[in-house]
Amino acid sequence: MIAEKTALALYETMLTIRKFEEKLFELFSTRVMPGSMHQYNGEEAVAAGVCACLNETDYITSTHRGHGHCIAKGADINRVMAEMFAKATGCCGGMGGSMHIADFSVGMLGANGIVGGGLPHAVGAALSCKYFGSGRIAVAFFGDGAANEGAFHESLNLAAVWKLPVVFICENNLYGFSTHYRRVTPVEDIAVRAAGYGMEGTVADGMDAEDVFQKAGTAAEKARGGGGPSLIECKTYRYMGHSRFEKPTYRSEDELKMWKLHDPISTYPKRLQEKYGISADVLNSIEKNIYEKIENAVKFAEESPGPEAGDYKKFVFA
Repeated sequence: MIAEKTALALYETMLTIRKFEEKLFELFSTRVMPGSMHQYNGEEAVAAGVCACLNETDYITSTHRGHGHCIAKGADINRVMAEMFAKATGCCGGMGGSMHIADFSVGMLGANGIVGGGLPHAVGAALSCKYFGSGRIAVAFFGDGAANEGAFHESLNLAAVWKLPVVFICENNLYGFSTHYRRVTPVEDIAVRAAGYGMEGTVADGMDAEDVFQKAGTAAEKARGGGGPSLIECKTYRYMGHSRFEKPTYRSEDELKMWKLHDPISTYPKRLQEKYGISADVLNSIEKNIYEKIENAVKFAEESPGPEAGDYKKFVFA
């Protein structure tokens, strides 16, 4: 049993991500919004559970579905929302948008439009942690599709050879775009691939924030203590289509309904009440505060200025 304070923090993070994503869908559906988006609905327990184990100075790398990771790592929600609006007050000055959002101030090194692109970045960050003896660690979030990319295998191999302080988090939501992972992956559990690189591989219930928190915490402690890398496969599910308004006709309604029975947002309040004795009033207050915070973030984004025409020069490095 984890501490009550931690349990409440997990719920607040998950609910913030869910409400943020729901608001984004409403905004993209009712007005002109720049770019595209890949929503995290259903997977909130992974980001919340993992990031609750990390320090602010630790690093994470993300995927094209990165809003949840960014929020869970502690990025200011006003600046995250402003980035969705491509405003100058956004995390990336309005230059990154949904798929390339980052916030270095909290160790969020960036979402990535390239499948598996964040894996070597996390290994590089972990190498710097070891080289400087900073006590920091790095975490790479990636999907089941990325586990079949060369970058996955090269990253795990190098991290293991150099015994780097990095934790690899595979968010297995079953589908790489429209392809079920078992059509292109010969093993049931991606976690078993860790053995080929001499590291520990663990499967976590990606719909259970506490299970993710406990297993990620063990891996993070190991990495921080010099024990090297680990791979955790979180079995989870995305409720929305692959991106924006794409309709997931490649899966059944029965499958979606089955996974929603384990929805981390709807099931966790009952556990908080029964296991921790937290009242419904407290939970309602949390939800109200989150709603207000997100509405304020939208207002902040709407009222923020857009980038100047020449601002792109500030972010060109070569």
